[in-house]
Amino acid sequence: MQYNWQNLNWEKFKFDDSVIDSLCIDFALETGELKGLVDSLPTEVQQETILQFMISEAVKTSEIEGEFFSREDVMSSIKKNLGIGDAVGQIRDKKAQGIGKLMVTVRNSYSEKLTEFIIKEWHAILMEYSKRVNPGEYRSGVEPMQIVSGSFGKEIIHFEAPPSTQVPAEMQKFINWYNDFEVKPTDIKRALIKTSISHLYFESIHPFEDGNGRIGRTIAKKCLSESLNRPVLMSISSTIEQNKKQYYESLKQAQKTLDITHWILYFSTLILESQKNAKQIVLFTLNKTKFIDRFKKQMNDRQSKAVLKMFESGISGFQGGMTVLKYVSINKTSRATATRDLQDLTIKNILIPKGEGRNRSYDLNLLS
Repeated sequence: MQYNWQNLNWEKFKFDDSVIDSLCIDFALETGELKGLVDSLPTEVQQETILQFMISEAVKTSEIEGEFFSREDVMSSIKKNLGIGDAVGQIRDKKAQGIGKLMVTVRNSYSEKLTEFIIKEWHAILMEYSKRVNPGEYRSGVEPMQIVSGSFGKEIIHFEAPPSTQVPAEMQKFINWYNDFEVKPTDIKRALIKTSISHLYFESIHPFEDGNGRIGRTIAKKCLSESLNRPVLMSISSTIEQNKKQYYESLKQAQKTLDITHWILYFSTLILESQKNAKQIVLFTLNKTKFIDRFKKQMNDRQSKAVLKMFESGISGFQGGMTVLKYVSINKTSRATATRDLQDLTIKNILIPKGEGRNRSYDLNLLS
């Protein structure tokens, strides 16, 4: 099987950009509406919104690769790197520190010129606590870098990347291509095309032993932010995670050809969906702020702590609802106190109970 990188001048991809004409209009409307919504928020709520996006991207880009971090660990890492020291909890999983730091680093430097040094630095941050790879170093093994699935003896090779000896030269060509591809902030079509190609191009080189997917999605977000001249508010990885099978199949097919029209349509659609989903997260953050402002004087410190803990789960909701046992764990209090506090929150229409007896749990009453 021949892969894209085995063709001469393979970086000269072919595509029909008319396939995203209508999509560009939709994206312009969505991103404009989102920007207006965010700009209208108080500064504190804007900061909270940005934090939620970084947490979602960090958690989901890791889950795509089979790494599962708690939102609490990731949030603590991001807050630490943002300098919000008084709100930082203990980070139990050291690997969560890396992905959290990466999110902040990329957002703060979105406008900087992309270089090999920067990409290696991102990888070093991401893989700092990994024992399997050399953080910040390209792969150097003689074994083929293959994307494989299936059980032992029945492996299916989906893709084979360039040999390690070619990686430095291929990465230099990638960097040259990236920086030569100029985009005006108002040219949404070229921004979407460059972002789509940059992700495919990098993933096809697969320069590191591990972490290529996460770095590749980071490059895509940096590319879109740089192209539009502002850090974008979206979680591309959250949208990918909803249908990983389609993502990997689209990537697999695109890596077999230099005609990437279908890939550009797929990835641009992915970006558009991510932008639409972003609006829901902004509205959630706004509703959270209104909710807390409305009820904060009606709650004691224990109740406030529990409610804020529930909101930390984001738009997906607090899994399993709040229970007496969870309340006890969060506040280090007695079951009797926890039961009274939860009943009080129910009476005040702050929480909604469901189930009976040992199965009783509580959800936030966001419709109140």
